[in-house]
Amino acid sequence: MGSLEGESAAAALEKPSPHVVCLPYPAQGHVTPMLKMAKLLHARGFHVTFINTEFNHRRLLHSRGPNALDGMPRFRFATIPDGLPPSDANATQDVPALCYSTMTNCLPHLLSLLAKLNNESSSETPPVTCLVVDAVMSFSYDAAKAIGVPCAALWTASACGLMAYRHYHHLIEWGLVPFKDEAQLADGGVYLDTVVHGTQGLCDGMRLRDFPSFIRTTDRGDIMLNFFVHEAERLSLPDAIMVNTFDDLEGSTLDAMRAMLPPLYTVGPLLLHARHALPEGSDVDSLGSNLWKEQDGLLEWLDGHAPRSVVYVNYGSITVMTNDQLREFAWGLAGSGYAFIWNIRPDLVKGDTAVLPPEFLSSVEGRAMLTTWCPQEEVLAHEAVALFLTHSGWNSTIESISAGVPMLSWPFFAEQQTNCRYKCTEWGVGMEIGGEVRRAELAEMIKEVMGGEKGREMHRRAAEWKEKAVRATLSGGTAERNLDKVVNEVLLGKKCRSSGK
Repeated sequence: MGSLEGESAAAALEKPSPHVVCLPYPAQGHVTPMLKMAKLLHARGFHVTFINTEFNHRRLLHSRGPNALDGMPRFRFATIPDGLPPSDANATQDVPALCYSTMTNCLPHLLSLLAKLNNESSSETPPVTCLVVDAVMSFSYDAAKAIGVPCAALWTASACGLMAYRHYHHLIEWGLVPFKDEAQLADGGVYLDTVVHGTQGLCDGMRLRDFPSFIRTTDRGDIMLNFFVHEAERLSLPDAIMVNTFDDLEGSTLDAMRAMLPPLYTVGPLLLHARHALPEGSDVDSLGSNLWKEQDGLLEWLDGHAPRSVVYVNYGSITVMTNDQLREFAWGLAGSGYAFIWNIRPDLVKGDTAVLPPEFLSSVEGRAMLTTWCPQEEVLAHEAVALFLTHSGWNSTIESISAGVPMLSWPFFAEQQTNCRYKCTEWGVGMEIGGEVRRAELAEMIKEVMGGEKGREMHRRAAEWKEKAVRATLSGGTAERNLDKVVNEVLLGKKCRSSGK
């Protein structure tokens, strides 16, 4: 696993270290996989500069401590502005405003930082030699071209989600999007059940409701619809695309994408890839990315429960709900009779504070652990956890698959609807909580997955996918081989595309 494969040790020592700049989209679900990628490149001998927005930099220092981002040898952090008004809120920023701002404001800030890094280069810090950037930060391709270095994109979500975004322009051409009126937008309406034909690379029977949610607008000028049309089309520009998935899971979709995009490589699941490649407890392994402060005591609490007896509940970093929905979830969990961990973010309830009824808290006393944020990978990997109630974001989905844990899905936005469709109909590891959550229905679904016949089949399939995910990320597996190809053929400049950017 050497970034300078084929060269002698002496020749390698004579050459300055390659210097990669890593830039995630500034949200939790993007920062986490990009940091794992940065760690993997650091382990291959790269000097790493990891760029956060100033807003997220402050949040990380708040959650992880004032010295958490001091860096270490060959790994440092830097910042750029996101273009939004200053804020110290401990919450996810408004997504449409953030997308529009990064797309329109961040290129000059990135160019300025790259120039600063190169001007300050020294024997300890070499000049920038390549970029690895989030695939929805496509202005970075222009920055790489401007300074003459190769650039690889990291798509942090699912391949099926990416393919669905690539079909946005088709949905517009076919007159299916934008929606004609508010009635078509209704979640219970028949229009969302329209089956879309001719969507190469996606599973049969894809309905409008299964596409990433940003098509659900009556406005052709909608920021999010146009942002993803723009970003998906510009994926023809980087020198390579890496995807946080593995071929066994999304093979047919990946094959279709490889026929239409630059060299595309699966490098995931990144959490397993990093776990197998990085020395446990090392300085670089200990670098964390959670924007909320993690709560202690969860793993010890789980240690006191029998294998496959606990439900884990977390709706990710962006999903919001009403207090009524919160109460339905609460009483559904209570009615299931099972022990559970429930991660309730400070900003989970939209425009309000999450308030759980006192009678609910007394009814689940002794079998519930309520948290604000937690080390999710470790929780899912614990043998006591048998079910994940999730919004179906990709990090949560791939972490659950990697741990062999089936899922109940309540998708909120973006490609979560697409992930939900695949886990329920293609991968056999999920059930969907459709529409408005109802406590009695939720309790019955939990009981079915935990102890019913369908649940047994879901657990069997989940165990099979876990085995395949682990196999893909072992030493010599596809994830390592593919990352070696990106390193040697792209990031070290051996096959840098010189035109078309």
